[in-house]
Amino acid sequence: MGKDVLGWRKMFGVMGPSTNTVVQPDFDMMRPAGVTNHYSRIYTPNADAVSNETFRAGAELIGANTLDAVRSVMTCSPDYLVMGMSAVTFFDGAKGADRFIAQVKEVSGVGISVGSHACTAALNAHGGVKRLAVLSPYWPSMNIEVARYFGDMGFSVVRDIALQCRSWTGIAQVTPQQCVEAIKKIDGDDVDAIIQVGTNLSMVRLAAMAELWLGKPVIAINTATYWHALRANGIMDRVEGCGRLLEEF
Repeated sequence: MGKDVLGWRKMFGVMGPSTNTVVQPDFDMMRPAGVTNHYSRIYTPNADAVSNETFRAGAELIGANTLDAVRSVMTCSPDYLVMGMSAVTFFDGAKGADRFIAQVKEVSGVGISVGSHACTAALNAHGGVKRLAVLSPYWPSMNIEVARYFGDMGFSVVRDIALQCRSWTGIAQVTPQQCVEAIKKIDGDDVDAIIQVGTNLSMVRLAAMAELWLGKPVIAINTATYWHALRANGIMDRVEGCGRLLEEF
């Protein structure tokens, strides 16, 4: 078999909600030479009135449409898949994440990195982390799912903040200043690491800067997921400017 001339090391199929405008540029920013990202949009009607009651149903619809996006991207024969939507990978704790991975593997026949387990791997790479603070663009009902997942993986969430974005596209409009304010609210001496979830919230660069100021891991989910995909495929390149995870581990 010949090699793809641009993706001569690895070709990644990336599934992200059709409303998501952040994952694609974030992943491309972290992409080493010889690795290519092939984006497959998960059909997602843009809801303008997302609420605590409707968030889970909306996220589950995205989850249900994911396998169609997987089938679509598999036509370019990627080596590996990367999930660019995190909420669905936190549902029903650790067993829910494992179930989701199994479903995708059954359809695709290749491996996949997902946000939830990638965050766990990132925290374990840093070591010594037990107590977390979580920042999300979600609603409180979804943050409960995130906390349950991390509890299953042996961590405790001591504080969290849900920015309660009203639309799927609105998540990409959250400013760095709003994220800084949220980080200040949830950080404390009782927190070992800060995790940002929600892939349409752009925090790769900001998380890297926050680590320097706070002296603790600040992990953006897009960084963790792409790092996990690279390392799972034996690609150990260091990527500058995106935090300790990609520079040291």
